[in-house]
Amino acid sequence: MENTIRQFLDYLEFEKRYSEQTIKNYEIDLYHLKEYCTKNRLNYLKLSYDAVSEYVIDMQKSGYKSTSINRTLSSQRSFYNYLIKKDITETNPFELINNLKTEKKLPNYFKYSDFEEMLETLEDDKPLTLRNALIIELLLSTGLRVSELSSIKISDMDLKNNEIKILGKGNKERIVYYREATKQKLYFYLKDSRPVLLKGKFSEYLLINNNGGKLTERGIRYIIDGIIKKCSINTRVTPHTFRHTFATMLLNEGCDIRSVQELLGHANLNTTSIYTHLTNEAIRKTYLNAHPHGKY
Repeated sequence: MENTIRQFLDYLEFEKRYSEQTIKNYEIDLYHLKEYCTKNRLNYLKLSYDAVSEYVIDMQKSGYKSTSINRTLSSQRSFYNYLIKKDITETNPFELINNLKTEKKLPNYFKYSDFEEMLETLEDDKPLTLRNALIIELLLSTGLRVSELSSIKISDMDLKNNEIKILGKGNKERIVYYREATKQKLYFYLKDSRPVLLKGKFSEYLLINNNGGKLTERGIRYIIDGIIKKCSINTRVTPHTFRHTFATMLLNEGCDIRSVQELLGHANLNTTSIYTHLTNEAIRKTYLNAHPHGKY
C-alpha cells in the first residue's frame, strides 16, 4: 500500500497539480487508512462495504468530527478511483459510503477597517515589508487561493491592464484583476524590493523569500500570522479569510454571483452561493434605509 500511496501523491502533484497543502491532507488521510488496515489485518485491495463502515464508526468513536471524516472519505474515494484507473483494483469500496451530515458554518471574514489596520503594521520601505504589503493587497484584491498566489510568475502579469493569469484547480485557467492601490504596491515591490530579495539569483516567480527563492504557501501563512499578531483584530485571519472577505465585499457591492464564481475559480455555483448568506445583514440594512416604513 505504501508504494501505491506514493504513486498517487506523485500523480496529484505532477499531473493534477494540486497544492502543497492539499497533497499533505491526502497523505494524512491515506496513511490513516493504511494504519487501520495494518492494525485490523485488512487487505486494502479487498475492502468490503462492512469493513469501510467499521472504519467510519472507528473514526467516530475516536472523536473525529463529521467534517474531518467526510474529508477523509473523499480522499479515499479519489485514491481508489485512481487504483481503478491504473488497473490495480476493480472496485471502489468507498463509493457506497455516504458522507455524514454536518452543521454548515458560514465562512468568516473581516471588515475593511481591519485590513487598514493590517496595512498600518507595514508602513516602512524595507524589502520584506514592501513584499508583505503586496501579499495582503493581492489577496484582498483578487480573492486568490494561497497556492495560486504563491505560483504567480512574472510572465503571468499584465501590468498595463492590472490583470493576472491564474492556473487554478483542475488546471482551469482564469483571469483575475487588481485595484490601483495594489498596482502601486506592485510597482514599488518590483522596483525596490524584489531585486534585493533575489540576491543576484533568477526566479520566474513573482513573490520571493528571504533566500532569493520562491515564497511558499507555508511562508505566506507565516507572514499573515505575523501581521495579525500585531493587530487588535478579533476575527481569526488566514490567507483563505481574505478570499472569503473578497467574495463578501463584491456581493455586498452588487456584483452578480456568477461573476464572483468566475473570479474565485469555483467549478460549482453552489460553492459560491454560501457567501450570499453573509450578505443578509447588508441587505437588511439596505431595506430598512430604503423602505418608507422600514424604520418604524
